[in-house]
Amino acid sequence: MEVADAAGQQAGTVTAVQMPGTQVRPDVAAGIAEELMATGYVRIDGTGWLSNDTYAGGDQIDEVTEGEPGSVALRVTRDELFRSAS
Repeated sequence: MEVADAAGQQAGTVTAVQMPGTQVRPDVAAGIAEELMATGYVRIDGTGWLSNDTYAGGDQIDEVTEGEPGSVALRVTRDELFRSAS
């Protein structure tokens, strides 16, 4: 699924979805990881050659459109997403 941020800019492609209460820890700093695990999150493979994975919490997702191709619209800009620690 393609991901667009609140400004309509391409943010990347969803590579994983975790529901609220998951035990799957995202690769982000402590504190943020626990928040994402509580709210659920999507991992986004970013665009651009210097980008790394980012994470959007359930509260940062505005709309999900199912189908082929599906899409995710965010409530925040790309710069506000949580960046992977690695």
